Amino acid sequence: MAAARCGIGDAAGDRARLSFDSSPGNGAARRLRGVTDDRQRGSMMRRSRRLVLFSSFVAVVLAAPVAALAGHCPLPAEAAGGPGNAHTRYVEANLNPPLIQAGARPFTLVERMQAYDVPGLSVAVIHDGRLAWARGWGYRDTASCAPVTPDTAFQAASISKLVTAMLALRLVEQGRIGLDADINDALRSWHLPADPRLAPNGITLRQLLSHTSGLGVHGFVGYLPDAPLPTPAQVLDGASPSNSGAVRSVLPAGAQWTYSGGGYVLAQLALADASGTPFAELAENEILRPLGMTRSAYAQPPSAAIRADMAFGHAQGVPIPGNYHVYPELGPAGLWTSAGDLARLLIDIQGSAAGEAGHRLSPAMTRQMLTPVKGNWGLGPALYTDGPERFGHDGLNEGFQSSMVAYAGKGEGIVLMTNGGQGRQLMDEVVRAVATDYGWTDIAEPAAVEQVLPPDELARYAGRFEGGGLGTVVEARPEGLFAYTGSPNPERLAALPGRRFRVDSMGLIVRFAPDYASIDIVEGGPPIKLVRMP
Repeated sequence: MAAARCGIGDAAGDRARLSFDSSPGNGAARRLRGVTDDRQRGSMMRRSRRLVLFSSFVAVVLAAPVAALAGHCPLPAEAAGGPGNAHTRYVEANLNPPLIQAGARPFTLVERMQAYDVPGLSVAVIHDGRLAWARGWGYRDTASCAPVTPDTAFQAASISKLVTAMLALRLVEQGRIGLDADINDALRSWHLPADPRLAPNGITLRQLLSHTSGLGVHGFVGYLPDAPLPTPAQVLDGASPSNSGAVRSVLPAGAQWTYSGGGYVLAQLALADASGTPFAELAENEILRPLGMTRSAYAQPPSAAIRADMAFGHAQGVPIPGNYHVYPELGPAGLWTSAGDLARLLIDIQGSAAGEAGHRLSPAMTRQMLTPVKGNWGLGPALYTDGPERFGHDGLNEGFQSSMVAYAGKGEGIVLMTNGGQGRQLMDEVVRAVATDYGWTDIAEPAAVEQVLPPDELARYAGRFEGGGLGTVVEARPEGLFAYTGSPNPERLAALPGRRFRVDSMGLIVRFAPDYASIDIVEGGPPIKLVRMP
């Protein structure tokens, strides 16, 4: 799941360590490869172009000042909101970026919340098939300095899609909508215009849920709380007051995976029409209330009950205008929820995946949900198949970032929600700490320790390399290897075992051939080989 991300450096600036986590494919350290959010997905072609252009952007970000956590709010001596235990204390004292230098001490959670400009964080951990703990850190808003608690509601952003998919599949099992029928068969209040060229057989709910419908409109920017809101039909037509384009076919239906938030608005409307019940009420009746998700609602704007303990979106340490954006695109982006509530949802899916009865979906339907349709995407969740089967989703709305991942075959998982700044980077480091604590090496590996290579070894790597439309000059210096990729400043290559190097600013992992004649991009980017030139 994710776009290039750049983590700002250590605020203190006096530790011998590297502070970055910008890999396009490194969401929570290998967890959500390739996708996730309504503004995160880029094509491999765009990603390869960024290899040349990204370093100049990173130089600007790394030079930017670090805002103090929560502005005028006092720094908590320890996290507030929820019971502490040995696991929460481990997280509070053991955050690391993907790569550290030998002897560097871990960061504390408060230090990283400051460095990444994140006022508030909520985490829920699933262990042995139950909600093991849920805890809040920091502030839900920096105007009142109200603390984040386990019950604080955040915007789930694109994680809303997983709940929408679960609702859709439940209605399929109830016989109220067809999974493989033309979606127009379920629509009453609006119809998708026919497209004989790109969708000659129509578009199905299965295609909508798996992002294989070929429909456009990647995501949505939301509306200020006092702005007029469009209806789902106006969103689909791109008609005023909608601020997004019309949702229409841009690729052949069923041909390939293309992330479409617009497709989930169409699913939202189809579910409401097929059931005769407004979407938010339908989700409440069929998913949220039965699972005990009492801090969750699709209602927009949020209800008084949600507002009583809700986070505000933040940018640069202060609430965004209006404190949050409203997303009438409920299906793809409109859920308010807590980390603990999302953990309850994941536990229900895990139970059904294990063959248990009595869950929202039957084991057979859950298996369909967790089966790839195109690429690593099922009927709602992103799927991670490098190791034990895992599923999850990320979310990004204005001022909010969230992430969750769980094992399909055992009761382990994590949910994280933040309300601003560079929440993505903070969540990656928290996931790394939790995964290290619980031994979830499939979700995230412990931080790697940079190797120190002797000068004669460094010299063997130097040279000019080209391939895949890219070119670089690798230079050996006493302090290590550096690569020139087209920007004025060279990229530092941090040494890992096995002739592998991490590109500091991009999160790429490259590997040199045993004879040093070529370089392969092996992680965090497209699989490109660059060959040594004479």
